Amino acid sequence: MRDANDEGVLPSFDDSAEARIDARIDAQKRDLGGFEVGRVLPSVQRRAVGPFVFFDHFGPATFPIGQGIDVRPHPHIGLATVTYLFEGQMLHRDNIGSRQLIQPGGINWMTAGRGIAHSERTPVDSRATGASAHGLQLWIALPKENEETAPSFHHHPESTLPDWADGGVRLRVLAGAAYGATSPVAICSPLFYVEALIPAGQRLPLPDGYAERALYVVEGQVRCGATPVPHRQMLVVSPGPQPRLVAETDARVVLIGGDALDGPRFLWWNFVSSSRDRIEQAKRDWQSGAFPKVPGDDQEFIPLP
Repeated sequence: MRDANDEGVLPSFDDSAEARIDARIDAQKRDLGGFEVGRVLPSVQRRAVGPFVFFDHFGPATFPIGQGIDVRPHPHIGLATVTYLFEGQMLHRDNIGSRQLIQPGGINWMTAGRGIAHSERTPVDSRATGASAHGLQLWIALPKENEETAPSFHHHPESTLPDWADGGVRLRVLAGAAYGATSPVAICSPLFYVEALIPAGQRLPLPDGYAERALYVVEGQVRCGATPVPHRQMLVVSPGPQPRLVAETDARVVLIGGDALDGPRFLWWNFVSSSRDRIEQAKRDWQSGAFPKVPGDDQEFIPLP
């Protein structure tokens, strides 16, 4: 853990400030081929928070020996995926040659741009002893000018991310900038993505300086101003006063937000774009086999729905 004076300092805030709530979103159960996730974004209440257009919470789950997660090769365009684990391991492979073991505490940022295919599977050695999985996968819509950028993948170990404690609250800036600290992850638009561990009774102001902000309770329960926020619920906060979170139990919370998108986005399956025609092209490309295969994982794939 790094020193607060080196990495970030919590700002002062008005303890009486009340949050203006834009949306309350409960995670909805979705079955991904035998593995259940909680889908938060997109939702009926809110399609996006800043550039974040997709938010899945998976686990905590344990698997019988020999079993695990098997997300077969599948395509993306026009977005960046961000995978973050609290528990377990996953092996990422993609068709630009990346092969990365994903472990708790690190950030794994894959920019799809004009097109990428990847797979995510529980490693063989984890299956041998009984695997576990708990984490988040978020998608970030790329700015229009970056939608057709070259695909890339970058891994940032836990030790490289700003991580400090202030007043009993432990903070880690996973991407973007918040609380005076900046993540080394390269981003395309102003945003923040923060993990906060808040002991019962401790308080934390939301990051300021962004047009759109939200919090999601991974574990425990908090209040945002006077509004209770239970486990597996997202609260989207309207612009205005800087409210504070108060942990009613020991809590793990993630905070996201940023500038609003530079125009509407269309989402279909794993594709995100400002152009419907571009999504139709991506459908044809995947169906015809135009995406290169994933080295080391080229015997299976997820077909177009």
